[in-house]
Order: sequence, then C-alpha cells, then structure tokens
Amino acid sequence: MEVYKTEFSGLLVLIPRVFQDERGFFLESYNAARFRELGIDCEFIQDNHAYSKDVGVLRGFHFQTPPMAQAKLVWVTRGAVLDVVVDLRKGSPTYGRTEYAILSAANFKRMFIPKGFGHAYATIMPDTEFQYKVDAPYSPAHEGGLAWNDPDIGMDWKPALQGREPILSEKDRLLPGLAGFTSSFTFKD
Repeated sequence: MEVYKTEFSGLLVLIPRVFQDERGFFLESYNAARFRELGIDCEFIQDNHAYSKDVGVLRGFHFQTPPMAQAKLVWVTRGAVLDVVVDLRKGSPTYGRTEYAILSAANFKRMFIPKGFGHAYATIMPDTEFQYKVDAPYSPAHEGGLAWNDPDIGMDWKPALQGREPILSEKDRLLPGLAGFTSSFTFKD
C-alpha cells in the first residue's frame, strides 16, 4: 500500500496494491494490522454505501461531535468524486483549511479522515458509488455540518461541478458557516 501523508495531522491518502490481469483485479481493501502500523488505531464498526445518479451531487460538509465523533475510511467503487475535508480541531495549525483528492474507481485511492474533520464530496461522474467505514454509529443528536460554499472555508467547487449548480439535500442547503461555529473538537498531535 502506498501512503501519502498530508500536511493535516492524521489525514492520509492511501492507494492499495492492486493485482490486475485480463480477468479483472484483486485488492485488499482493509487490513486492521496494516492500519495499526500506520497509526490508525480505530475500530471500524459500520460500512456505508451511497449512490449518486448525476454529476454535481454534493454532500456535506458533515461531521458528528464528541462523544460520537467518527473517523472515516472513504473510497469510490464506481465513478468519481472530488472528496474534501475541512479541519475543525481547535488548536490545529490547519484549522479551517481544506484538503482534497479525486477518488475514483479507476485510481483506487482511499482517504482516512480522523475525527475532527468536516467531510464533503461532489460527484464528477454519473452513477457514482461512494463507500466508507466509520468507527462510531450514526447519532442524529450529534450530527453537524457546515455550508459547502462558505467563503470562510473557501473551497472552489467549480471544477467539480463542471458548470452546473450543485444538487443538494434540503438539509445541506441550510447548513451554517464556519464563522458562527464553535468547535467541540480538540487537536491532538
């Protein structure tokens, strides 16, 4: 597995070793021992699978607050997304900044997102399937989010949206900005 450390503490881009031939491919999508070697010591308890029909479906920025905060391992098994995180950990040198990667079925990239990040993605191909593991169950009482287009976050979604207006859920249309956000996440390096 290739591992790319970002300037965001704990945030990793991973590319598994893929064995391909005329029949197709094989890869090890998750290995707890290998992840522990990388310093990822969370126990994933749930797998989720989302399908987006159209280009420009934008989901996020989503997170769960402590004590139900979630670390995530995310990847795409069909299509492609622009996957984006924003650091929400108080005291982090990268607080409020974004990092992103193109995740696709073709490039096999995964992103490990530690607790304390808001997460969003926009589909850049039709019929995209997005999968992820989490280390805490969904908790409506702890869910939160920030506006995808908040100028204080400053993410440029235009290339991903390819000239389209984003396709958003009603919930995502109503999310607040970073300016009024009081983080319950704390940076621990």
